[in-house]
Amino acid sequence: MSRSERLRRLAIPLVAFTLGLVVLGIAAVLTLAPSSGPAASAVGGPFTLVDQDGRTVSERDFAGKPHLVFFGFTHCPDVCPTTLFQISEILGQTGERGRPLRALFVTVDPERDTPAVLKSYLSSFDDRIVGLTGSPESVQAVEKAYKAYARKVPLKDGDYTMEHTAVVYLMDGQGRFVRPFKLDRPPADAAKDLLRAS
Repeated sequence: MSRSERLRRLAIPLVAFTLGLVVLGIAAVLTLAPSSGPAASAVGGPFTLVDQDGRTVSERDFAGKPHLVFFGFTHCPDVCPTTLFQISEILGQTGERGRPLRALFVTVDPERDTPAVLKSYLSSFDDRIVGLTGSPESVQAVEKAYKAYARKVPLKDGDYTMEHTAVVYLMDGQGRFVRPFKLDRPPADAAKDLLRAS
């Protein structure tokens, strides 16, 4: 076998290997690159609900600044009060610069969580947390828009509890979903992250 034939035989697998690397590289870029398309805009959207003071509010009332959104209910035994406490700690670390920031606590239990109940419940937390409720239909529409999950679970004594999504959503000033907001870190670090988003 001549030298040129040996080189040709070696070149074929080398070219195939190189092409494979190029294809893998392109696939990795397409898969791992941050999406600027519909995926980011598929969470959130217009809503009309009632706040803890009985005022009708919409997503437009929170435009201009990033805000957090959390779904829960006032009879929640552990996840909701813990999450609201963590959000309060983070908001407290934002100082004066963070005064315009808001966190929306959207009830998944509008049957029990009236504006008055939300107002009493949220008095234990940072005053920038806004409680939102409404008709079952309007609350379900918001859950659907945020891809949130909520389900009534009957209890033995005739009462009920709610299973629900525990994600905290970070929304930008235009009401677009940015990413889930991580709470399990020092409040000062989370506060810096939240301020950077503004």
